[in-house]
Amino acid sequence: MVERILDAGWQALAEYGYEDASTNRIAAVAGISPGSLYQYFPHKDAIVSAVLERYGDALASRVTAHLSGQFDQPAPVIVRTTFAALFDGLDIEPAILRAAVEHGPRLDDGRALRAFEQRIGELILLYLTTHRANLLPDIPLDAAVWMLVRTVEHLTVRYVLDRPPIPREQFLDELTRLALNYLRSSP
Repeated sequence: MVERILDAGWQALAEYGYEDASTNRIAAVAGISPGSLYQYFPHKDAIVSAVLERYGDALASRVTAHLSGQFDQPAPVIVRTTFAALFDGLDIEPAILRAAVEHGPRLDDGRALRAFEQRIGELILLYLTTHRANLLPDIPLDAAVWMLVRTVEHLTVRYVLDRPPIPREQFLDELTRLALNYLRSSP
């Protein structure tokens, strides 16, 4: 029943957005009574938190699966294709991403976002540790990982939500150039 409610929560968020995804709507989408829904979740925000946690886990797993099979590729290929995997995952349902950005930090004190950033950061750290000779001549790894994760995350999220007049491929090219130039520069 929990999975059914979470699936309905996802669908209601995607269709109605956070403000209009009421527990009554979520229960209706799930095909259950609101009273049944409350047996599993005390309020809408508990459902939304669980949906956003599942969304973050799926996104992190997607990027992890992609990146883990790429470590033998040249840096530009790895960086661009990993950014494309992240972008594609974020763009699956922009309304869910909007709920995560606008309401997620309030709902769970930012735990889901920090967990996502940590998982992605660990992957980047692993990659950078194994490729240190060609990248990051003078940049401490922990600083580089923190900067990269948050820069890429912010730009990708804003691209998906704002829909600027920049073609997707150009956005990925520019984001790749930004990251690679950072990794290869020295102060």
